[in-house]
Amino acid sequence: MKVVIIDYGAGNIKSIQFAFKRLGIDAVLSNNPDEIIAADRVIFPGVGEASSALKMLQNSGLDTLIPTLKQPVLGICLGMQLLCNYTEEGDTKGLGVFQVAVKRFPNTVKVPQMGWNTVSNLKSDLFKDIPENSYMYLVHSYYAEHCDEAIAITNYNGNYASALQHKNFYGVQFHPEKSSTAGEQVLRNFLNIKSY
Repeated sequence: MKVVIIDYGAGNIKSIQFAFKRLGIDAVLSNNPDEIIAADRVIFPGVGEASSALKMLQNSGLDTLIPTLKQPVLGICLGMQLLCNYTEEGDTKGLGVFQVAVKRFPNTVKVPQMGWNTVSNLKSDLFKDIPENSYMYLVHSYYAEHCDEAIAITNYNGNYASALQHKNFYGVQFHPEKSSTAGEQVLRNFLNIKSY
């Protein structure tokens, strides 16, 4: 199976690569459209600031390519947020795969949310064999609102969507590559998901 991690200059790529290595997969880093289109699975990672990450995608034409992909795609952290309609971070229009807005946590709570928190209301094969209220590792100041496309919710100043799905696109706010055995199971499940 060929797994491509989209390499557009935003972040946590090496740790994701190592996580797949532990599952016996040599994930390839690439920003080559042909290689991305030919992959069996695509990982869309991201760490950093939304508007500058989007500019990097636009500079390479990946902003128009990503929403057209037909194989299973997994957005992680900022990658998930960029797949949404809009984010308040940098007043940025997203790629529009998930029909939801990304908002900033209010200053009444500690921002960013950093550390372990639970995921619940688990839906989709992405969470196969993962118990309700499993702990995942999160670091973020912005969140996707709870919506119809939510396949997991987390509570921090109220419920928000910590995972989303639309057709062949999946997104997780948490870092599966840093979330111990539950996170590893999410990646394993993603590899086993049937193509849409």
